[in-house]
Amino acid sequence: PRRSRRRKSVAIAYESGQGDGAEQGTPEPQRPRWEPRDWRQQLERIREMRRSRDAPVDEMGVEKCYDSSAPPQVMRYQVLLSLMLSSQTKDQVTSAAMLRLRQHGLTVDSILQMDDATLGRIIYPVGFWRNKVKYIKQTTAILKEKYGGDIPRTVEELVQLPGVGPKMAHLAMNIAWDSVSGIAVDTHVHRITNRLKWVKKETRYPEETRVALEDWLPRDLWREINWLLVGFGQQTCLPVNPRCSECLNQDICPAAKRR
Repeated sequence: PRRSRRRKSVAIAYESGQGDGAEQGTPEPQRPRWEPRDWRQQLERIREMRRSRDAPVDEMGVEKCYDSSAPPQVMRYQVLLSLMLSSQTKDQVTSAAMLRLRQHGLTVDSILQMDDATLGRIIYPVGFWRNKVKYIKQTTAILKEKYGGDIPRTVEELVQLPGVGPKMAHLAMNIAWDSVSGIAVDTHVHRITNRLKWVKKETRYPEETRVALEDWLPRDLWREINWLLVGFGQQTCLPVNPRCSECLNQDICPAAKRR
């Protein structure tokens, strides 16, 4: 007579990430996610301080530099160019340079037809303007040849363009493509999030800060955080001699307490 084989019981793993051996229907206890102390209250107070929207970034930032009446492809190109010009440059200087460029007709074709000396005269005195002339020409030629005059739709492709870094790429995705791909971390966001201890341990570089922030900050805040902190950094949380006495967060800011 044939012996009947005993069936081995099979542990069911759920999509929620239950591991082997977990009791059916009983989720494993999750470790509490790290988040900074008082961050929600700090953020709400920064929103209050930014309510008037009168910082340089509000009036002359990248979102104010392109021609909103231009065809979408031209608009996206102008967004990318304004981001390239903005590196190591005050918003007022970037805005003025973009205005001069637009007076010459700011399109892929117009930039390719323009000689380097003319382009340099127009964008001067943005920071590192000689390098930016070279990068703008190289990037524009790539856009014409590889993307039909448009800009790439991914961060990975954007950062391959000469003169385009991660911060610019994430802002380009946000402004030009209306897509939140990551947190855009510039010098203001880097400085302020370290002062507020919004990173587990102090970070040295903006890209480190981006990774640290994206690990805990809710995704629905990623678009807003750059605009909020840049203006806050321009007006209150200055690089040197921050105006802590005027800041609503002075009683819950680790940096203010050390002063």
